Amino acid sequence: MRRRAGVGAIHKQKLEQEKYKGKGSEIQESQLEQLSKQMEVFRAKLEEFAGKHKNEIKKNAEFRRQFQEMCAAIGVDPLASSKGFWSVLGIGDFYYELSVQIIEVCLATNYKNGGLISMSELVQRLIRSRGRRAQEITVDDVLNAAKKLKILGNGFCILTIAPGQYLVQSVPGELTMDHTTVLQKASGSGKTSVEELCQTLKWDKERAERTLNYMLKEGLAWIDTQEGRSFWFPSLFAGCAQAA
Repeated sequence: MRRRAGVGAIHKQKLEQEKYKGKGSEIQESQLEQLSKQMEVFRAKLEEFAGKHKNEIKKNAEFRRQFQEMCAAIGVDPLASSKGFWSVLGIGDFYYELSVQIIEVCLATNYKNGGLISMSELVQRLIRSRGRRAQEITVDDVLNAAKKLKILGNGFCILTIAPGQYLVQSVPGELTMDHTTVLQKASGSGKTSVEELCQTLKWDKERAERTLNYMLKEGLAWIDTQEGRSFWFPSLFAGCAQAA
């Protein structure tokens, strides 16, 4: 018969397992410590770089975007820090100011677009309102500034309707996937219809009508009965005009 392992052998095996487990934890802690030291070096170098190129970061939009990407790569958020070294750069102040201007533009256009504005129109209006002497801004700047508006609740959010194509919602209200799909479908021409949604999305008529009528009621869409009840979206007008 096969002999069973004795109590001593089992105890010895457990000791070996604990030994290897302890060694593994020790190696892991050492690696984490080394990684932490490397991150501190990166942060120090980033501060040195930011101090040296402070003016260029503030004035050059493309340079500012690349700087933000470097910060994100090592987990540094200069926008979230209002004290210490990062406050000296004034980058946070730039985005706070921009976020206030975003609110002003959204409120001023709410009456005609129902609280949904395309990113392209928003950027154009911001550039005009800021004046020629103001710092140059880009879509990336607006996206970063919009993050600060999350503290206002669900009143402000960014909707992605296509790669690189965004809408800014500035009124409370939850848009479902159906509403977003309708906006994506209408992004090319700025309009759609019940018939088009039924044909291209394979929706039933009740679903298409319910979705479009909700957006009409909320002021997100206009209706043109002269073209067989076409639903137009003012938030998409600017983007469609540029594409044309």
